[in-house]
Amino acid sequence: MDYVNSEEKQKMLYKRTLLMVSISQIFGGAGLAAGVTVGALLAQQMLGTDAFTGLPASLFTLGSAGAALIVGRLSQRFGRRIGLAAGFFTGGLGAIGVVIAAMTNSIILLFASLLIYGAGTATNLQARYAGTDLANNKQRAKAISIAMVSTTFGAVAGPNLVGPMGKFAVSIGVPALAGPFILSATAFILAGLFLFVMLNPDPLIMAKMIESNKTKQVNVENSSPVESIKNKRGIAVGAATMVLTQIVMVAIMTMTPIHMEHHGHGLNEVGIVIAFHIGSMYLPSLITGILVDKVGRTAMSIASGATLLLAGLTAALAPSDSMILLVVALSLLGLGWNFGLISGTAQIVDSTDSSTRAKTQGTVDVFIALAGASGGALSGMIVANSSYATLSLAGGALSLILIPVVIWSRGGKKEREQGLQM
Repeated sequence: MDYVNSEEKQKMLYKRTLLMVSISQIFGGAGLAAGVTVGALLAQQMLGTDAFTGLPASLFTLGSAGAALIVGRLSQRFGRRIGLAAGFFTGGLGAIGVVIAAMTNSIILLFASLLIYGAGTATNLQARYAGTDLANNKQRAKAISIAMVSTTFGAVAGPNLVGPMGKFAVSIGVPALAGPFILSATAFILAGLFLFVMLNPDPLIMAKMIESNKTKQVNVENSSPVESIKNKRGIAVGAATMVLTQIVMVAIMTMTPIHMEHHGHGLNEVGIVIAFHIGSMYLPSLITGILVDKVGRTAMSIASGATLLLAGLTAALAPSDSMILLVVALSLLGLGWNFGLISGTAQIVDSTDSSTRAKTQGTVDVFIALAGASGGALSGMIVANSSYATLSLAGGALSLILIPVVIWSRGGKKEREQGLQM
């Protein structure tokens, strides 16, 4: 109860929570990145065709949709500690299933395991919310960014361990492309164990207690209709920003390894490009968080769309043998996603309170995951029937939808100001 009544202890708990979440994200990032790097290649090897190589990304993002909903509801009821630990453990089991599927050449088991593996990717994203539970509105984007930047260490290491893990897998009688999933299983399970043991006191439970203790604040029941409209609009804008950036990022990222393989690039080169991409997804987070808090959610949402457009154009126009331009394109793709995720997440946190926050966040992440699943599924079909350049151009054009979304949000701001004046 000391945390409820002492602002100093609340600040200490906020810092401790960020540290615990950040450490777990190192493991989670490695688990996510290793599987993403070779998922499409493993499917191609087992299926013998390129037409369905987008299915792995589609399946584990579809699995992450269901997991996001469950993790969000578990967190709302039992706290972040239980929700996040359960999600990471489930993702680890899915990764183990992928390894077994590769060993037995079972397509059905592969697809089922990829769905379960998606729980790890969902939980890795959900963990970013835990750092915001005890943050004030001027710290939220920075809190999100601190949690995400820690993912960089694991996320960059994961793809670069593809080669060594492939050799290790072969040495123990496992197909080389299943090696990274051994790393994923280990990393996800370690992340879950760490949070289960160390995330105590639970930040969401403490946030609920702190908010209920502030009896001098305006009662939620007395909030105005204008404020209610503001919250709904904020959730809609934040969700739309993250959904659009997820579709574009997953679609282009999924088919890049296939595109590179078709043009003579080896597994190590694929790992380097994906490492730069995932590093760009997470490493700029600290600066992005500061910008989102200082410059604003709206401006950074526009920056996200512009960066994704540039990424699509670069990927489409890059010569197939140019490693440098592919690195630039995928780095821009990761950066645009980073801008969109942090600004959108901050919008969601701004528009919710602790009594419904985790449940709402889980629901929003369902739509994000479904968007990623759609992007992954369509990407393979587009490339098979057209080209990687067409996919990249389409993704860049789609990112421009963020502009009318932002205009709509600004219109809502004017409506609220007029409502307050009346």
